[in-house]
Formats: sequence, C-alpha cells, structure tokens
Amino acid sequence: DGGFLTPKAIANRIKAKGLQKLRWYCQVCQKQCRDENGFKCHTMSESHQRQLLLVADNPDQFIDGYSTEFQDDFIYLLKRRYGTRRIHANVVYQEYISDRNHVHMNSTCWETLTAFVKYLGREGKCVVDQTEKGWFITYIDRDPEVLARQESLKAKEKLELDDAERNAKYIQQQINKSIKNDPEDERKPSELKRENEVEKVVFAMPTSNIVQKLKTNTTSLEKTSPLDNTDAATFIRPTKKPGDKRKKSALEDIMAEEEKKKSKLRHTDAWLRKGIIVKILNKELGDKFYKRKCLIKEVKDRYVGIVEVLESGARVKIDQADLETVIPSYGKRVMILKGSYKGLIGTLESLDPEKYCVSIRLNEGTDKGKLLRNMAYEDISKTVEA
Repeated sequence: DGGFLTPKAIANRIKAKGLQKLRWYCQVCQKQCRDENGFKCHTMSESHQRQLLLVADNPDQFIDGYSTEFQDDFIYLLKRRYGTRRIHANVVYQEYISDRNHVHMNSTCWETLTAFVKYLGREGKCVVDQTEKGWFITYIDRDPEVLARQESLKAKEKLELDDAERNAKYIQQQINKSIKNDPEDERKPSELKRENEVEKVVFAMPTSNIVQKLKTNTTSLEKTSPLDNTDAATFIRPTKKPGDKRKKSALEDIMAEEEKKKSKLRHTDAWLRKGIIVKILNKELGDKFYKRKCLIKEVKDRYVGIVEVLESGARVKIDQADLETVIPSYGKRVMILKGSYKGLIGTLESLDPEKYCVSIRLNEGTDKGKLLRNMAYEDISKTVEA
C-alpha cells in the first residue's frame, strides 16, 4: 500500500490519465504504452507473443470482430448523441475516441475515417456527402417504433388541418387559376373606338310583357301611353349569342363553393350529443377557445351546442361545423354519434391510424358486448367517465 501512495506511483497514474498516442497502443492485448520504449518492451513480452500466436491462427476473425465492434459503437454514439441531424464525421469520431477503452481504428479493416464513412454510405446506414469542409453524415433511423411514431404524427397533423387552412389553400388555388385563365392584357381598360364615324349611336329599350298586359286591360284611360308610339323609337329586344358566356371570377367560384359546403352540411345528420368531449376549430374565437377541448353542456336546434372549456370553464355557443370529435386512449368510454347504435356508450378497443378508424365494444343496449369494427373517427367521440 505504501508503494501505491509514493510520488512516483502518483505521477504514473497522472500520466496514464487521458488519451495516449495511438501508435503506442496494442489492440490485441488492449494495453496503452506511454512512450516508444514502453511499447517496445511490451511487444517483446511473453504475454504479447502468446496473444500474437492466437491471432495468427485466424487473423480475419479478429479483424472482423474489431471492425464490427467499432462500427456498432460508432453508430450507437451517432444515434444517441446526434439523432438524424447532419453532422461532421470527424466531430463524431473525436467524441468516440475520447473514451480510453474504445476500439482503435488501426485494428479494423478500415485504414482511414474516410474509408469508414464511405462504407456507411454504401451500406445505406447513413447519408454521406462530401463538402469543402470534409465528410458529413446523417443517421438513417429504421427503428420500427420510430417509424410507427412518425406515421402517427403524420396522421395527427393531417387530422389537425382545420377548415380555415383548407379554405386558404383553396382560395389561393382559385386565384392562381383565375390569373392563368385571364391574362393581364385582357383585364386592362381599352379605349372606346367607333368603326363608323357617320353612323348615329342609338339606345333602344326593350318592351315589357307587363306593360303590354296593362295596355290591353285598361280601357278607361283616355290618354295613351307614350310607349304606344312605336314610330318615335325603335324597340329592340337584346339577343344573347350562344357563345357569349361570361367567365366566373375567382370570388364567385369561392362563394359558390361555400354555398355548396353549407348546403351539404345542413343535409348531414346532426351528431352533437350532451356529455361528449369535442375540440373547437374556429380560429375567430381566439386562443381562449381555439384548439381547446370542451364538454357539450346543452344541444339546441340539433346543430348548435353550448360548450364549456375543460381548462378554463369558459362557455360559448357554437355550431357543429366548428367542432371535431376527440379520440380517447385505449379502454376509455366513448359515445357513438352516427349509425344504428347512435347514442350508446362503448369502450375503445383498438385504433387504426392508417384507415382512420377504430373498434368499439358496446357497454349497453341489446347488443351489449358486441365489437363494432372499422368505425370512422367522426362517428364516435370521448365522453365523460361515469
């Protein structure tokens, strides 16, 4: 124990801390030497010679083992430390070799870091690209759980695309279409030109059927109407050519589309039910209500409900077109809003994000215990627990 605390022993331990030169490291014996003399003495030792004899019997097995271990540790560090971010390969390598007990590259089948990076690109484990600053790598995460989580996030984002965003996108498409079909030159005002300077400009007024009936039925009037004097003015009924069809503007197309949506909405079945939990989609109500979950306290006129925000307790009267259903977690209570089982309570058994449908097991009714499959998200909604 006294030798452990001597100044020489303490100095040796201080020198041994941290990284040493790679050329004085023996991967076979996993021993790091501090200088050239120490490394020479180690290579002449009996233990090192015995280890070399074992490696000489099957060198490919040892090199493949060290290469696999180096690759696994490098990719694990890249995945955990940097994820799927684009990073310089040398930055990852410097952090990897900061561990004293790491597998050294001179014991693998790759001579340089560039060769190892190219290997990762060929095998499809990373996306590699070379720039003026060197090689950059990006880890490709193929974990099934990660892929499933990404798919669920995409499905959630698709569900959260509200009517306002869809309308804005549709309006922009109609504007682009109108600009494309109606060039700028045609929309500019033009000068009024007369083909014949001698010919007079005549304004003619069409006759009305009501005026003709009044003239025939009123016999008690002594004075005739000025309209009876057909010699004074020429009456011309304007004719509409078959080809003269005015193009609808982008605003008229949008208004027509909105009317179709409103009429279609009114023809759908009312799904509002007292006691269910829904989400507000109307941005005009402000952050106090927008994207907030609320409880339907009362239903009026089938399509309108009075809702109460779960967090703040604020109430508002809102149409069902500005609401969407809420899907609970597994095993929670839901209420069926459409179909032959409308109004019954069930339990959420499973969920299919790809088909946007769920499976519900009935908790009441004559078919209690029956499993209803492939029910759309909008056909059910979360309800308060009993």
